[in-house]
Amino acid sequence: MKCSICSKPIEETFLKKIIGTYIKKLGSSKKYPICPECQKKFKKEELLTKL
Repeated sequence: MKCSICSKPIEETFLKKIIGTYIKKLGSSKKYPICPECQKKFKKEELLTKL
């Protein structure tokens, strides 16, 4: 799985859970995976505008 912001591969645990998070845009049911590095760099509002 790749980050929706930087397109780097996101690591997964042995249970196939991503090391990072998912965010949703308002009015959309699609979830976007975000890596921990992008979470540290950007605030939630900035992440939503970059999608």
